[in-house]
Amino acid sequence: MIVGIDLGTTNSLIAYFTEEGPKIIPNRLGKNLTPSVVSVDEEGNVYVGETARERMSLYPDSVAMAFKRSMGTEREYHLSGHRFKPEELSSMVLRALKEDAESYLGEEITEAVISVPAYFDDKRRKATKRAGELAGLKVERMISEPTAAAVAYGLYDKTKDTRFLVFDLGGGTFDVSILELYHNILEVRAVAGDNYLGGEDFTEVMMKLFLQKSGIQRQNLSEKDQVRLYRQAEKAKRAISDKTEVTLSFLYREETKEEKITYQEYEEACEDLLMKIREPVKRSLADAGLKLSDIDELLLIGGATRLSIVRDFLIRLFRKFPDTKLNPDETVALGAAVQAAMKERREEVKEVILTDVCSFTLGTEVVVEYEEGKFEDGRFCPIIERNTVIPASHTERLYTVRDNQDKVRVRVLQGESRFARNNLYLGEVSVEVPKAPKGQEAVDVTYTYDINSLLEVEVTVVSTGAKQKLIIKGADNQMTEEEIANRMEELSYLKIQPRDYEENRLVLLRAERMYEEALGDRRKKLDRYITAFEAALKRGDHDEIMDAREELNVILEEEDD
Repeated sequence: MIVGIDLGTTNSLIAYFTEEGPKIIPNRLGKNLTPSVVSVDEEGNVYVGETARERMSLYPDSVAMAFKRSMGTEREYHLSGHRFKPEELSSMVLRALKEDAESYLGEEITEAVISVPAYFDDKRRKATKRAGELAGLKVERMISEPTAAAVAYGLYDKTKDTRFLVFDLGGGTFDVSILELYHNILEVRAVAGDNYLGGEDFTEVMMKLFLQKSGIQRQNLSEKDQVRLYRQAEKAKRAISDKTEVTLSFLYREETKEEKITYQEYEEACEDLLMKIREPVKRSLADAGLKLSDIDELLLIGGATRLSIVRDFLIRLFRKFPDTKLNPDETVALGAAVQAAMKERREEVKEVILTDVCSFTLGTEVVVEYEEGKFEDGRFCPIIERNTVIPASHTERLYTVRDNQDKVRVRVLQGESRFARNNLYLGEVSVEVPKAPKGQEAVDVTYTYDINSLLEVEVTVVSTGAKQKLIIKGADNQMTEEEIANRMEELSYLKIQPRDYEENRLVLLRAERMYEEALGDRRKKLDRYITAFEAALKRGDHDEIMDAREELNVILEEEDD
């Protein structure tokens, strides 16, 4: 069976296709959402998901989150003396999802379709694929998150042609995609976005607003204080709406600080973020050659689209109410599961045809003549422009720029800058050309880009017919099977916690965090119930442990306001 996975910045999900349609697979705690958080303790024990997130308040140096934002970069995370790349942390999340699915379905899972932001470039996509490989998954296909969402909404079942805009604001990334449905073809017309904009930025604004009003200096807060304040800011962000104000409380140096924040204050503080949202919307419409009034439906996905401030802004911008019939947190995973069913050629979805677009322009470095006889090198020549429907194949003829030039080097680049140095280098290919006066010899450079983000570069010498080919797979970001096996062996010292241990550990971590935050009688009460639960764990009686855990959970729910 092939599963569909939404590897998110804040939360991740896994789904599979059934006779009734796509279905989310619950994790070991019985929940659909697995926080994309990883923690490693001093003994090499790995915690993934909610348990790892609870450790954040107690052991901030041992926890990593939002690492999806760094996919495809050389950034390293240091957790309890161990070093990890973003894709290695992502692989731990994927491995936890894989194990949960195998336990739930009763069979081994070896292959997956993984969703990625539409605006992920080649390096980020290849890093995501490598994360899957490190988790023991074969990743034959990645699907853009907005396309997955459109599939999940069941738009291919509609009877009339429809143009719709998918607005995807997750925890850490933002995508806008314009898609068009006609007959049984779902075509992506344009994509735009920002890999560094998401719900976490709106939490950060709430946090800064509180610090500003309370007079507390951020540099005076310990790491634990900042984690606790961030948690409170997250709650306030979700609670505030245009008819309310929120009170944000924070225990600082054994004194409770409280500040009221109105919706108007918060909206004004978020103005820059809302303007950053507007720009990709405008760009995607321009690339698709459409106006706002041409959009038939507005679809919201990503947990941050639940925020009142975001929805109010979108209603004003589009002058229409969005379609919210599906859970925005689960839509992408469900769509990835449908794509997995397509890959399996399931009868229920075989009639659906999906097209996609090239998210970034692909081109090469050239020399240009800016005045007669004056040349400037390092300029970018687009060959396949962004938002070209793929698969696509385009050819550009380039000429020699020096007398007696005997070689032409084609550097393959991805990006939108006029200057080659500002774009992403993917690889290069060289061909020999006959010596001749400048401009008399030429090469045809053909880029062919397919649905799996595979780029073939063919350079043909016009005068001789000599050819050189290059397949771009992100060589600087691609591991061989041997390298993957070696790194998996290196990471084998890490021990994922047993499934039956997870829930007990999570409750204890949550209780410890709340005990640290509490004072007086509240702290004494928590200590009494924590001690009773720990005693039950030592005695090892299963029924007694469950009863004590339930009692402690009830108290935690009452006290965690």
